[in-house]
Amino acid sequence: MVSLKEITKKERRLSPGHRLCPGCGASIVANMILWATDDPVVIGIATGCLEVSTTIYPQTAWEIPYIHSAFENAASTISGVETAYRALKKKGKIKENIKFAAFGGDGGTYDIGLQALSGAMERGHNMVYVCYDNEAYMNTGIQRSSATPLGASTTTSPAGSVIPGKLQKRKDLTYIMAAHKIPYVAQGSISHWRDLVKKAGKAFEVNGPAFLNVLSPCPRGWRYDSKLTINIAKEAVTSNFWPLYEVENGEWKLTYKPKEKTPIENWLKKQGRFKHLFKPENTHIIDEIQNYIDNDWENLLKRCSK
Repeated sequence: MVSLKEITKKERRLSPGHRLCPGCGASIVANMILWATDDPVVIGIATGCLEVSTTIYPQTAWEIPYIHSAFENAASTISGVETAYRALKKKGKIKENIKFAAFGGDGGTYDIGLQALSGAMERGHNMVYVCYDNEAYMNTGIQRSSATPLGASTTTSPAGSVIPGKLQKRKDLTYIMAAHKIPYVAQGSISHWRDLVKKAGKAFEVNGPAFLNVLSPCPRGWRYDSKLTINIAKEAVTSNFWPLYEVENGEWKLTYKPKEKTPIENWLKKQGRFKHLFKPENTHIIDEIQNYIDNDWENLLKRCSK
């Protein structure tokens, strides 16, 4: 059982004073993941919100070794560092056990960095890749990504007279990573911290690659009051929009089942990026979103029951 008392005694690996927006989920994701191991950690971060806001020259908020990668190659950068570490340890030049992790937003993970991520996972590097999924390219102006949900308004899928927001469903990257047959894959949320820290602990301890996909609400891009970040993340889980599960050595397991499922309409209402869906001509899209969430949930339950 993860103890909150023990966590509060841990040294911070990401310090306060960074320039992320109030209510940003990215720093919460990073802190929760790094709580999960006491071993030394070397991290790499793809260009994005978490990178640019924590390392504004000449300052850094990181208290651990940190590598800034390009948008597309955080996974391959850390896989190279992990390979060098194994070589040096084999030669006896390094004695301590060191963990390796890469962080990337959905733009740098679902899209631009997918090839590097897939290659690192397939090669079997002993590393953890964490996607902090805020569902758009937030750092560069809230452009849609393949993680952006159906109907969301972004600067490149603007809701108006031509289109009612994004026309496509979001990519299911967690399923894609599970298809790589790596030792550990999990989906988590900052609203369920104990579940997330436990999953991160498993990810750091497996021998081989692990992937964590964590919902990271963005007040700026999702258009909600910054004080509601945890509530927004929680309702994404209770509505089954963002189910919590893990795939450990090929075994699918649901790690949280809502006692009372909330309708997706309630979650959508709290975010300005979906306000156009409540116009009479667009309400059918809400029904479509609810239907595919329900279908995905049933399919997930079937996988987990096996």
